[in-house]
Amino acid sequence: MGDKANAHPGAAGRATAADHPASVRNVVLVGHSGSGKTTLVEALALTAGAVNRAGRVEDGGTVSDYDEIEHRQQRSVQLSLVPVDWDGYKVNILDTPGYADFVGELRAGLRAADAALFVVSASDGVDGSTRMVWEECAAVGMPRAIVITHLESARADFDDMTRTCAEAFGADDPDAVLPLYLPLHGPQGPDGHAPVTGLIGLLSQRLFDYASGERKESEPGPEQLPLIEEARNRLIEGIIAESEDETLMDRYLGGEELDFKTLVQDLERAVARGIFFPVLAAAPAAEGAKQGLGTVELLELITGGFPTPLEREAPTVTTPDGRARQVKACDPDGPLVAEVVKTASDPYVGRVSMVRVFSGTLRPDETVHVSGHGLADRGHEDHDVDERIGALSAPFGKQQRALTHAIAGDLACVAKLSRAETGDTLSSKDDPLLMEPWEMPDPLLPLAIQAHSKADEDKLSQGLGRLVAEDPTMRLEQNQDTHQVVLWCLGEAHADVALERLRSRYGVQVDVVPHKVSLRETFADRSAGRGRHVKQSGGHGQYAICAIEVEPLPGGSGIEFVDKVVGGAVPRQFIPSVEKGVRAQAARGVAAGYALIDIRITLLDGKAHSVDSSDAAFQTAGALALREAAVDARIHLLEPVAEVTVLVGDEYVGAVMSDLSGRRGRVVGTEQAGGNRTLVRAEVPEIEIGRYGVDLRSLSHGTARFNRAYARHEPMPAQLAEKIREQAQGNP
Repeated sequence: MGDKANAHPGAAGRATAADHPASVRNVVLVGHSGSGKTTLVEALALTAGAVNRAGRVEDGGTVSDYDEIEHRQQRSVQLSLVPVDWDGYKVNILDTPGYADFVGELRAGLRAADAALFVVSASDGVDGSTRMVWEECAAVGMPRAIVITHLESARADFDDMTRTCAEAFGADDPDAVLPLYLPLHGPQGPDGHAPVTGLIGLLSQRLFDYASGERKESEPGPEQLPLIEEARNRLIEGIIAESEDETLMDRYLGGEELDFKTLVQDLERAVARGIFFPVLAAAPAAEGAKQGLGTVELLELITGGFPTPLEREAPTVTTPDGRARQVKACDPDGPLVAEVVKTASDPYVGRVSMVRVFSGTLRPDETVHVSGHGLADRGHEDHDVDERIGALSAPFGKQQRALTHAIAGDLACVAKLSRAETGDTLSSKDDPLLMEPWEMPDPLLPLAIQAHSKADEDKLSQGLGRLVAEDPTMRLEQNQDTHQVVLWCLGEAHADVALERLRSRYGVQVDVVPHKVSLRETFADRSAGRGRHVKQSGGHGQYAICAIEVEPLPGGSGIEFVDKVVGGAVPRQFIPSVEKGVRAQAARGVAAGYALIDIRITLLDGKAHSVDSSDAAFQTAGALALREAAVDARIHLLEPVAEVTVLVGDEYVGAVMSDLSGRRGRVVGTEQAGGNRTLVRAEVPEIEIGRYGVDLRSLSHGTARFNRAYARHEPMPAQLAEKIREQAQGNP
C-alpha cells in the first residue's frame, strides 16, 4: 500500500484491456459538491501518466467533466469513467456528481465499483448526504477509505478533520477510522498559514516530500519521529484489533516489534473486508509538477488495499422468465453477464452504453441479448431483444479508445446498442440472463412541459424517450386527466440539465408550464334533474326526456348507474343511451371541468317518441339531466391527498412537522428509525407538495428523504375550491 517503504514510482501510460480480474480495481469517488473529486481524478491521472498536464474545473479542462453543461456549471452532472494504469494494475476511477439531484449517477457508480473513496473537504467538513451514502455502503459491506482535500485552505486542520471523520463514519468503532500518514508543513506564509508539502508514513516511518513537484522519499529527522509516535501506536492497535491473527495483540502488548510487512498485509486485508477505513490526504499538483500531494499513496492504497473484482459476490441472476440461475463470481470464461450502468447519446456514433462485466468476456461485433425488466413504472417497458454490438472502447473524457475485449470485472463502453437502457443486462443470445436492477431514487419533482413550436412538437416524443432511456431516475408521464406531459425529476438542477439536454442534444425547445394535479368533483347531497332534448321542426326530429336522481357515495365507489324506470317510459333500447350520456357528462364535469366521481345516478322516468327518439337524443338528454341536477346541488371539488413518509434526523423533526402542517398536512404518526432519525408519517394534499423535495432538502440541510403515494381524493377547502371555479369560468 501507500505506506510501503520501497514504493514503485508508477507506471506511465494509458489504460489498456485487462487480461485477468486480479489486475483490475474499480473505485468510485464519493463526496459533496465542491469537495474536490474531479480535481482529485485529474491529479491521479497525472501521477499515473495518463495525462501530461492536469486540467482545472474552472477552465473546463478536466478529463472527467467533458460535457458542455459541466463546463458551464463548473460541476459534475454525470457519472464518468477515467481508467489509468498503475504498477501493472488497471484502475477504473469513477467520478460522480456531488449534488443531491444527481444521486442516480452516484448509485450507478456504486453499482459499478468494488470500493469507494470518500472525498472530504478540510474546509467544509462532512455533510449529511455524504453520511447517508456512507451508511448505504456500510449496509452492503463495501470497502471504503477517506481522503481529505483542500488542505491548502487557511482554516484547514488535518487532525481536526480526521477526528470529524471518525465521529461521522466510525460511530460504532472510532478506531476503525485512522490516518495512515500525517502531513508535513512547509514555512509559514504571510497569512500565517503553513502549506502542506509532504507526508510521513505512520507504519514505514518514512518521509514523502512533494515540494519539488514529484515525490521524494527520505528518512525522517530524529525530531520528527516523536511527533508521530502516538498516532502510530493507535494505528497499529487499530490494525491489530481487526487482524485475523489473534496472537498479534499479545505479541504487541508484550513489547515485540511487529514486522512491517505483517502490519501492511493485515491492513490491506482489513480494508478489503470493509472493516477498517484509512484516512489519507491529497492535493492537486502545482503548475509544472508531475505528481500531486498524496496521489502516489492513494494509488497504492487502491491497488494494494482495495479488493479485486474476484472478491465481490456474484450478482443475483435469473432467466428472463424468472428462474434462478447460479453464476460463478467474476469468471472470464463463464456465461456473459454485463450490466449497463450508464447510457449516453453521442452525435457521431449514436447511443453509447457503459457496462460493468460481471461474468464472461465481452468482445466487439458480437451479438448479445439485451434484457430490461422491472422499470415499467418509470416508462421503461420490459424488453428482450438480440442486438449486435459495435465497437468496444475505454472512455477517457470525450475520447473512446478501442478495446479488443472486456473481461469479467472490467468496465467498458459499447456502441450502437439501440435498445439498451441504463440498468439493462447484456448476456449471450443463446443463454439470456437478467440481473435485478439496483435501487434507484424516486423522482418526486414534477416538471410540466409543452413544445415551444410545431417543429419542436414533432421531435418532442423522441427526445423525451431518449432522455428517459439514459436516466432511469427520470420518469415520463402523459397525464390523461390534465393532458400535460410531465417529466418527474429529482430536483431543480436535475430538471435544468434535462431541459438543457433536450435543447442542445436533441434540438427540442420546450416551455415549462404550471403543473396541474388531477382534481375531481362530486355531489355533496342528493339532487334531481330533468333532461329535455326536443327538436321537432319538420322532417325527422329529436325527442328524448329523462328524469334522474343523483346521490353521493363513499369515496372510491366510482359512478353507479341504476335503472328504476317502470311502465316503459324510457324504451329498453335507450336506457344504455341515457347511461352513456350521463357518464360522458360526468367525465367532463359539471362545475369546474373535472371528472365526477363517487355518485349514484338513478334513472326514474322519461318520455320517448315513436319516430323522433334515438340513441343520440337520449345521450344528450342524459347529459342535460346531470347538468340540471348540479345546478341546485352543492358540488364539492376533490383534491388528491398523498401519504407522505419523511425520514429525517431527530434535530429536524419539529421543523418538518411544522412545515407539513403549513401545507395543510395531517401528521398521523412518528416512529424511531434508528441512527438518531425519525420516520414521520403524514397525509398532505398533492397540490401542496409539488416542490416539497426541494424545500425539504433546504429545511434538513440535505439529510432528509421522503416518499409519497396516492391515498384518496377528499373535499378541498371552500375558499380554494371557489378560486379554482372562478379560474375555470374565466373570471379574474
